[in-house]
Amino acid sequence: MSKKPVSRLAAREARVTVRNARFQQWESYLNTRAKRTKSARFLIQGVRPLTLAIEHDWPLEALLYRIDGPPLSSWARGVLDGWQHEKVGVSGELMAELGEKDASPELIAVAKQRHRGLGSLDLTGASPLLVVFDRPSSPGNLGTLIRSANAFGADAVIVAGHAADPYDPQCVRASTGSLFAVPVLTASDAEEVLAYRARVRDGGTELRIVGTDEDGDVPIFEHDFTGGTILVIGNETRGMSASWRAACDVTVSIPIGGAASSLGAPSAGAVCLYEIARQRG
Repeated sequence: MSKKPVSRLAAREARVTVRNARFQQWESYLNTRAKRTKSARFLIQGVRPLTLAIEHDWPLEALLYRIDGPPLSSWARGVLDGWQHEKVGVSGELMAELGEKDASPELIAVAKQRHRGLGSLDLTGASPLLVVFDRPSSPGNLGTLIRSANAFGADAVIVAGHAADPYDPQCVRASTGSLFAVPVLTASDAEEVLAYRARVRDGGTELRIVGTDEDGDVPIFEHDFTGGTILVIGNETRGMSASWRAACDVTVSIPIGGAASSLGAPSAGAVCLYEIARQRG
């Protein structure tokens, strides 16, 4: 009797029910930036982030799915049935650890990192909008700004200098999937961005560098944002670096009241991005 052929997809499925080497590798992606960077991998947790990663054709490697507990939802079953990469069944206890929640998530994806510099950014619109976050220290703040940039139509986010990791699970969760929908690029410093702007200007597209500062040159609503703009958000504690201040064509302030002396960096970024979207109609 001939053996029944085994499908390619079925052959690639596996099970993990103990803290073996593979589980420890996934766990390291949550806690150790060096491990994420060396392997160029990270984990995607949550319904919306995973859905957007799939919708935007992010390079994915494996799908971890819960093999015990309540039946999988129709959403999870649909993702699992349509998955074209490796599938790994994982016990609920281990999935809860990887999901960093008390409740065990249904699905977690292992994804590949994309390391993109300014050279990969091709601006096509007449009035591009780029958002620079200068040396962000908090992955959550970085993810929140990426989310706002996506919501208000920015063409890309540039993470400048020694900064938080965009692939930290806190950043991925805080972005609610916007990390996969808007280009997130890296730049070593202001000079690299200035060189990029010079190339864009040579191609006929103007870009003004606008920094945010509580002692800015003009209130935000008095500046014309309808032209091409590079919006710079400073570090959460120290603000913009001296090199970024020197690079700015103008700085804007956000008038506030109450006892607060200033807004947090991602909040200031969201206010600025809203004003830019409002002006652009």
